[in-house]
Order: sequence, then C-alpha cells, then structure tokens
Amino acid sequence: MGRPSRYEELEIEDKLALVEGWKRDGLSDEQIGKNFGVSYTTIKDWKRKYPSFSAAIKKGKEVSDYELENTLHKRATGYYYDEETVTNKGNVVTVRKYEHPNPTSLIFALKNRLPDKYRDKQEIKHDGAQPVTIVEDLDD
Repeated sequence: MGRPSRYEELEIEDKLALVEGWKRDGLSDEQIGKNFGVSYTTIKDWKRKYPSFSAAIKKGKEVSDYELENTLHKRATGYYYDEETVTNKGNVVTVRKYEHPNPTSLIFALKNRLPDKYRDKQEIKHDGAQPVTIVEDLDD
C-alpha cells in the first residue's frame, strides 16, 4: 500500500465545505494552501488530481464572483437600505436610506459589459483609400 498522501493525511475530502467557504470568502488558492500548511503548487496538484477538490474551489469562486457582480451592480445603479439609529430621546429606530449611484462603479461596469461602446480607446478602421480634392486658386 504505501504512505498516505498529504491530501489523505489532512482528510481534505472531509473539509471540502471549508475549502468552498474559504474560496467564497475571497481567499486565493495560495491562502488556502497556507491554511492547510501546503504550498500553492500542492493546491494546483490537488485541483488536477481530485475532481471533488477542484469542484469545491470552483463552486466557492462562482458564489464569490456573483456576490461581487451584484455588489458592483448595486453600487453602479444606486440602492435603498435600512439602517438603525438612535433618536435624541434614546429610542432605536430603523431609517430607510438611499445610496446614490457611484460614478466610478458605473464607468467600470459599462467599460467591461459594453467595451465596444465605452472603452477609453476608440478603434477607427481605415481601408487606406482617401478621397483627394484639388482646388485651383484662380484669383492670381
């Protein structure tokens, strides 16, 4: 049989929910490796060798990506939110507030979602043909 692999020693199969959660929280593969006490290269090997490990990484990343997209969309378009505050009389009340659209978020979203329309650099196609008009000065 042989010595168990590091993957087996650490019982990674039993910790896939933890791996997915770490990825969902935005940890990089390198940070996940540090959490397990292994190198980034080992994490890359595990993703190649163990489909369930790779799936946990992908699933956690997808959730994180969706959350980031949703947050960017909200910041770009504006949104309402509830906030608890204390009145002068000491009562805790919930106040509905509005966060205005953030221009930087809006610009970023537009440049990435509609690059042909909103990129900084505009592409101009030129086929090489240029019309030439010759005007003679007859007032000598």
